[in-house]
Amino acid sequence: MRLAHLTNGRHFPIGKILCLGRNYSEHIKELGNAPPEAPVIFIKPASSVIGEGEAIVIPPYSRDCHHEAELALLIGRKGKDIPVDRAMEYIAGYGVGIDLTLRDVQGELKKKGLPWEIAKGFDTACPLSAFVEASNVPDPQNLRIRLTVNGEIRQDGNTSMMIHGIPAIINHMSGRFTLEPGDVILTGTPAGVSRIVSGDNLAAEIPGVATLRVTVA
Repeated sequence: MRLAHLTNGRHFPIGKILCLGRNYSEHIKELGNAPPEAPVIFIKPASSVIGEGEAIVIPPYSRDCHHEAELALLIGRKGKDIPVDRAMEYIAGYGVGIDLTLRDVQGELKKKGLPWEIAKGFDTACPLSAFVEASNVPDPQNLRIRLTVNGEIRQDGNTSMMIHGIPAIINHMSGRFTLEPGDVILTGTPAGVSRIVSGDNLAAEIPGVATLRVTVA
């Protein structure tokens, strides 16, 4: 069982990992996608989570694995159809996650109109940091997100650039899925995603919130 750890010592068994695609305009442009009319949601299993110092294992059926650094929300209360003006009450903590994507596999499946969970939910596909308590983050909608590979900056964005803000994300997600304690929401990635290969060292950081370092086996 994978646990989400808060820096105050509390922890939650990780439930479902709800991910938001296409939530930063520049990332949409770099992949040549059309802006969505509604939030794009997909799910990763808890079995895809790894933590600090662990290794990403790229499946043998892919030759093009990409990193996507994201602000992660840890849900602390059960909720369904949560109104926007109460959404922030359901967040227990904030962290940083890396949504790993097998871009070649995803592309082939999208061409065929098929689901692409195997490109997003494979083992080790969700490196995840510990979480800082929500009360310690005064403005989660103004946080810098950085990711380096072997010391080189690949992604450098800000949560203020989100198309759908955090309250709207929680409202939308909870209208489709009951949110439960231990669920994690990944809120989308800024521009700069690129390929990683065996031997790479990744560091994702949201200053004042969390850092996460992983390697590629």
